Amino acid sequence: MLQTPPAVPGMREDEIDTPALVVDLDAFEYNLDHMAALLAPTGVKLRAHAKTHKSPVIAKLQMARGAVGQCVQKVAEAEILAWGGIPDILVSNEVVGAQKLARLCALSSIAKAAVCVDDAAQVDAIERAAADSGRRMTVLVEIDVGAARCGVPPGPAAVDLAKKIAASKHLIFGGLQAYQGSAQHKRTIAERQTLIGAAVEGSRRTVEQLRQQGLDCPIVGGAGTGSFQIEAGSGVYTEMQCGSYIFMDADYARNLDADGKPVSTFRHALFVLASVMSAPHTGLAVLDAGHKAVSIDSGMPTIWGKPDIRYVSASDEHGKLDVASETAMPKLGEKLRLVPGHCDPTVDRYDWYVGVRQGRVECLWPVAARGAMA
Repeated sequence: MLQTPPAVPGMREDEIDTPALVVDLDAFEYNLDHMAALLAPTGVKLRAHAKTHKSPVIAKLQMARGAVGQCVQKVAEAEILAWGGIPDILVSNEVVGAQKLARLCALSSIAKAAVCVDDAAQVDAIERAAADSGRRMTVLVEIDVGAARCGVPPGPAAVDLAKKIAASKHLIFGGLQAYQGSAQHKRTIAERQTLIGAAVEGSRRTVEQLRQQGLDCPIVGGAGTGSFQIEAGSGVYTEMQCGSYIFMDADYARNLDADGKPVSTFRHALFVLASVMSAPHTGLAVLDAGHKAVSIDSGMPTIWGKPDIRYVSASDEHGKLDVASETAMPKLGEKLRLVPGHCDPTVDRYDWYVGVRQGRVECLWPVAARGAMA
């Protein structure tokens, strides 16, 4: 059930009911434009990852700036985007189960849909579902380029799976899924370059072996906010699957360049707005936003614009603040912006984005794919 919106357009930011998921629209639009500008000279396309935002509204804004489509992780996310008018969607994940595959094939009647595999049994299952639906499905082979999660090894195993797809009556070989997730939050540029270099080499080798077997590889997809500039310059990858760049969470902001300075040129655009519900003594304040309001799996949130206040611990409904001095003490009822450590699971806690520009609420967007896990 959708919760009551915490704000209405025209309201001042300090009038928003809390906790609330706030998007700074100026920073958000800068991030959209900045990514488009960074990728334009490379010739590489953006297939933005919707698991971050879960919103057809945001997906359309990305596509208006040149994104070729969206990625999702779940069939339910794909359905919500397709119903919201997004025409090109890749489930950048394996899908298992006849019911889910039937839904995915049905979805292809209103949008171009593709899915990934890393096992011959998955190919057989998708072939059966596609035959039952009377449709052809595009299927990518996922290769494990170092994340040790899903995927077959680069090289012959991937080629064999691609040949099986290409030989199927109802399937189309779409390319390779080659995401190195474990590289995204490595702090030094040297670590990220080493890990992505190995991913690029594995992908390059596999593409060449596919060509030797007469198989074109239309897509080599992967990359994320922490590494996309390396993949984009590789000459191998064709699609970037960045998601968090639109919001920039606190953890991505900890990635460093060669000089030990923050490497990201994107701006923090996503905040959890919270209220001070208790300030019992100097040095301690408590917010109405605990770990039900903000994800802490990648560390505690930071307090925007308040260097003397630290969010130090969370319980279900309380966020405990350590305040460095009496002059920095927030007032009872004061609203503070939290920068989440991890934006994706934080977004999934809310029904509404509250779009704010220069202190005023401008718009409300539903988090349409919230909880879409199936």
